[in-house]
Amino acid sequence: MRILNRNVYVGPSQYAKFPVIRLELDLGALEQWPTARLGDAFIDGLVAALPGLAEHGCSYREPGGFIRRMREGEGTWLGHVLEHVAIELQNVAGEDVTFGKTRSISDDRPGVYSVVYEYAQKEEGIAAGELALKLLDSLLPAELRNATDDSWNWEEERDGFIRYAQRRALGPSTASLVKAAVDRGIPWLRLNEQSLVQLGHGKYQQRIQATVTGRTPHIAVELASDKEETNKILGSLGLPVPRQELVQSADAAWRAARRLGGPVVLKPYNGNHGRGITINVTAQDEVRAGFEAAREHSRSVIVETYLAGDDHRLLVVNGELIAATRRTPGHVVGDGASTVAQLVEVVNSDPRRGVGHEKVLTKLKLDREAELMLERKGYTAGSVPAAGEVVPLRSTANLSTGGTATDVTDIIHPDNRAMAERAVRAVGLDVGGVDFLSTNIAESYKSIGGGICEVNAAPGFRMHIAPSEGTPRDAAGPVIDMLFPPGTPSRVPIAAVTGTNGKTTTSRMLAHIAKMAGYTPGLTTTDGVYIDGQRTVEGDMTGPVSARMVLADPQIDFAVLETARGGLVRAGMGVAEVDVGAVLNVASDHLGLKGIDTLEQLAEVKRIVVEAATECAVLNADDPNVLKMSAYTDAKVLCYVTMNPSHPLVREHVRAGGRACALEQGVNGHMITLYDKGSHIPLLWTHLIPATLEGRALHNVQNAMFAASMAFSMGIKLDAIRHGLRTFDTTFFQAPGRMNVFNEHPFKVIMDYAHNAHAVGMMADLAQRLDASRRIVVVAGPGDRRDEDLREIAQVVAGKFDHYVVRRDDSLRGRDGDEVPRIIARALQAAGVGADAISVIPDEQEAVDAALRMGQAGDLVLVFADALTRSWKQIIRFKPEGDLARAAPRVEIPALETTLDEQLVAAMEGVVRDERGLRFEREESD
Repeated sequence: MRILNRNVYVGPSQYAKFPVIRLELDLGALEQWPTARLGDAFIDGLVAALPGLAEHGCSYREPGGFIRRMREGEGTWLGHVLEHVAIELQNVAGEDVTFGKTRSISDDRPGVYSVVYEYAQKEEGIAAGELALKLLDSLLPAELRNATDDSWNWEEERDGFIRYAQRRALGPSTASLVKAAVDRGIPWLRLNEQSLVQLGHGKYQQRIQATVTGRTPHIAVELASDKEETNKILGSLGLPVPRQELVQSADAAWRAARRLGGPVVLKPYNGNHGRGITINVTAQDEVRAGFEAAREHSRSVIVETYLAGDDHRLLVVNGELIAATRRTPGHVVGDGASTVAQLVEVVNSDPRRGVGHEKVLTKLKLDREAELMLERKGYTAGSVPAAGEVVPLRSTANLSTGGTATDVTDIIHPDNRAMAERAVRAVGLDVGGVDFLSTNIAESYKSIGGGICEVNAAPGFRMHIAPSEGTPRDAAGPVIDMLFPPGTPSRVPIAAVTGTNGKTTTSRMLAHIAKMAGYTPGLTTTDGVYIDGQRTVEGDMTGPVSARMVLADPQIDFAVLETARGGLVRAGMGVAEVDVGAVLNVASDHLGLKGIDTLEQLAEVKRIVVEAATECAVLNADDPNVLKMSAYTDAKVLCYVTMNPSHPLVREHVRAGGRACALEQGVNGHMITLYDKGSHIPLLWTHLIPATLEGRALHNVQNAMFAASMAFSMGIKLDAIRHGLRTFDTTFFQAPGRMNVFNEHPFKVIMDYAHNAHAVGMMADLAQRLDASRRIVVVAGPGDRRDEDLREIAQVVAGKFDHYVVRRDDSLRGRDGDEVPRIIARALQAAGVGADAISVIPDEQEAVDAALRMGQAGDLVLVFADALTRSWKQIIRFKPEGDLARAAPRVEIPALETTLDEQLVAAMEGVVRDERGLRFEREESD
């Protein structure tokens, strides 16, 4: 039994709408060993290792269903068992995950299963799958084992996994804040492997790290860490604080203790979590020992008067006391018969106690600190305390060291409440915890005494949200309401665009429209991440990583996410939901890769985008595979896009008040028209959109219709949509590789990145609609496409050009050197193209150069390019020779000594050169 492949899906995928892990699991010989054949020894051993499996309902949907499934009939297969074990292991580590699904992959691969299970934290989820595999292996008969031997210790592995998981999981305080945000519909992103979390998107974001917020003043945190200065400030305001002195040596500590008189407390100058604190000591040796314990955590040590009473933590948020908790140090209570060690075991058997922050309470430890506490009473771990005797094992009451917490919020005296609120305001914290000693929190400190030991920045919430006794308090909710007052935004509008072709241009159009409407858009595309029109990251950025990158940027207030097949198949979407999701088309491309073999399977992957849409799903009504997606979206509004104004389904949809975008024929050409709630809204003539080449580039007409539909569905005003479309063109600098036109040679050159038959066919049809004496094409196909895909590319261009230059990409992707161009050339001949009209020139640079040299005045050269920047430079730097050079349009170049204004005027008229002679094409101005 082994894992062949693993995918971690960070968001909606074809398997679930939430994060899951998918394992491709090969059972091998164990395919013949379902659980019933493995017998009761295997099943009982599994339940003994993970008792929580008895609560799994499985297909029976009731506790015990999974165990029943393993025993009945022939039982179930180990892939299904691994799914449940991976889930239960995460439950043991404190995560609330439940979803799983296991299926055989295909009849052609017997024994290979797709095992899908939910996860809360990536590394923890991966480790759960690996440990599940080892556990199952360890329970098999010896002759069937593959990965474990008799030295394998389950208890050690389980506890190690729990500690591993907790080191990577959000702490209780951070987790409670995240939950409170989610309950209020506020999105979140984890920014590192610790507790740094972003709440909200873009410019609306707020950050937290544990319970420190982005609004917590740095000076307040520094002051809270300086216990001496905090004590002085609080004392100067008349608040109750112990007298204290700061020392750097054991001798100084003893002198300070004598000056203060009575019992004292020694603690690190800038410690936390109760580490290194010694309380209620008077003898010189105790003071010196306490000093050394504190020095382990800080160079300076505070000696202060000991205040009798119970330890209370008072939580103040935004100036208001939210919760009060009495904390009791970790201890055991004697029964007159058991040793201290045995009593610790009894306490730790409480199911509420776990490792670290796994559960409400933490297990007690008989470590060095516990031994010191026992020594003070003259005890050891083997001593037998009297019945009812309380034996403390810790000097401080922190929950992380085994203490307990009792909620006292309802009984705190108003004076004590006001005192805590004043103390936190005095330090300057927005979220603060006051450590207050009092013999009775229900009585005023003014009458019975008491005092403030510390004011803590980043106070833990665990004791308040899950006390050992008393009412749990919502400590996190008030923090989120402080950061995001009701009615304030936390999300930015998000649009996701997918499809086989056109998604990059459509995404760029929508981002440009948003910018024209006054937004600061973040855009992910196949060539990079753009923030407000500026590329910040270069590369194919159409997966979940780039989506999170955009949403984490504090500048943006609008997000457009080009979402490609590869990212969806590999890792799912980068966001749990989007406002508007659009699917442009589903055409043959990348088939035969990553388990996607048919158009129907490809459509299922693309469909994820509209399944994640909440407000509007925009679908191509002219594509049957896209049209079917309307049954799978829960978006509030469905918008159809059609090039056929007589489309019967769309007509019925519009008559019912639905939303649609159609291309209508008018006296002046074609009009993009919107329909919504019975309104008929003429938007823009297609010939006024530069990217459509006066309406001839029908694929960009359709892209403009999708961009307009999405913009309209996101609340952008009609005039802004019109302005955006009228100022968007397809220059190389605005849309590299998307129908880039160069007119400065005697012939027209168009460069495009089309790399599948559907896209190549659209560009070939455009070439037919453009006036030209002759038409020349440079054509290729990616090496990782199937032979039939390459032949289809040849078929869609055959008969539409006068000459064909056939090449390959730089990356062969597993093909032989000339294999791709030979396949395309043979397919062209089979389609009726004469051999004399075909030039096979494998190298891309040589192929482009040959096509440019073939060009004559009035010709059209269509270049399907792979290395876009290199090919574009090759096109614009090409120098026609002979008569063609004389026929080339002259471009006036301003002298370098001209003024800046003159150069700007020249730039607006066409082209300028800098001192290195480099060419810059003019982009449309905003």
